Amino acid sequence: MAKLFADVSPLRHSRNFRRLWAGQTLSAMGSQLTLVAVAFQAFDLTHSTLVVGMIGFAQLLPLLVGALWGGTLADAWDRKRVLTLTQVAMAAAVGGLAVNAALDHPQVWVLFVCTAASAGFQGMDWPARRAALPMLVADDDVDAAVALQTTTMGLAMVVGPAMAGVLIAAFGLSTVYLIDVASYGVSLVVVLLLPHLVPSGGGTPMGFRSMTEGFRHLKSERLLSATYWIDLNAMIFGMPRAVFPALAIHLYGGGAGVLGLLYAAPGAGALAGSLFTGWCSHIRHQGRAIAICVVIWGGTIAIFGIVPVLWIGLVLLALAGAADIFSAVFRQNVQQRTVPDHLQGRLSGTFFAVVAGGPRLGDAETGLAAAIGGPEFAVWSGGLACVVGVGVLLWRVPELWSDDGGGRALSARAEQEAIDEVITEIGEGEPL
Repeated sequence: MAKLFADVSPLRHSRNFRRLWAGQTLSAMGSQLTLVAVAFQAFDLTHSTLVVGMIGFAQLLPLLVGALWGGTLADAWDRKRVLTLTQVAMAAAVGGLAVNAALDHPQVWVLFVCTAASAGFQGMDWPARRAALPMLVADDDVDAAVALQTTTMGLAMVVGPAMAGVLIAAFGLSTVYLIDVASYGVSLVVVLLLPHLVPSGGGTPMGFRSMTEGFRHLKSERLLSATYWIDLNAMIFGMPRAVFPALAIHLYGGGAGVLGLLYAAPGAGALAGSLFTGWCSHIRHQGRAIAICVVIWGGTIAIFGIVPVLWIGLVLLALAGAADIFSAVFRQNVQQRTVPDHLQGRLSGTFFAVVAGGPRLGDAETGLAAAIGGPEFAVWSGGLACVVGVGVLLWRVPELWSDDGGGRALSARAEQEAIDEVITEIGEGEPL
């Protein structure tokens, strides 16, 4: 029975991981408050689902640049230093949203600029945060620590949106944004209490060569790259959050409270699922498990798009969220096992670019689909496209289904290839 529930031993064994986890949990909740507030404010100002989707899409390029550059930064600098800078920068970006919301006539362009800046700094933050994890816990606790970080997102996704609807109605948008700013302040204090987190070997010099080294590793690991593609497929076609404001107001006849429930429902399922992730580390065919989870995600989203009953829709979104959290744990386990330490920052940056960039592309896809066929069409057609996409990926990358060991064998091969590359560079007299 103990294997069924989430393993909390990293929280007991490592004070520093406990600090990092607590700070991340609080700031993630604040970020979810801002996510709902921005969508609500954008729809309230423009009455356009397309604008809501385009705000998400506008975050894509800054996020990608931030994640890729942040990955090389995390492998070059003290990761504590990177985390310190990103907490301050993200707080400043959300502060701009708070000032704009307090104006008599808030400007839509500020929503684009501030959320784009915040996304870029989030992209820089994640690689350092994820690369720091193996430095804070013992090797035997890494899988459990990954699951606990995933639980953080599940908790934030349910508590944050649910609180957002209530707080927006009671105190207004500016207060909600200021709460997010305060959450970054707490996270900053937590980061300052951490020890120095210098990458192994003192770090890898930043530059284009450093970035391409990470891409070469990703290309050589077909299982790892397949986990990136399958998540992009799920988020681009099966993430319908851009139409949540339209559904809340026009289909369900509600307001900010119903919108908060729609945003919170996947998080509620994710949180419930995250409490039962103990079994995930015992699954050998993790690639196969990822594919099954994404099919469940897409199928439930498609059904959500054709059932116009709020409580049924919330249940379906919760089921989708549970499937997604299991998929996330499996994908991150593969990531940790197939990437050597000196590449953790760069591959974590690429991983975050996919995880966070996919929903932004999904916002654009959903907004365009809604403009063509309406919000419900955008939802069910995207869910079906997600399921079809899994089938195409399994056909193109059979390693995803045949994986036996969660990438363990591939990881050993990758480590040997990295050693061989260093030996070759020494032999050629190139600087390391």
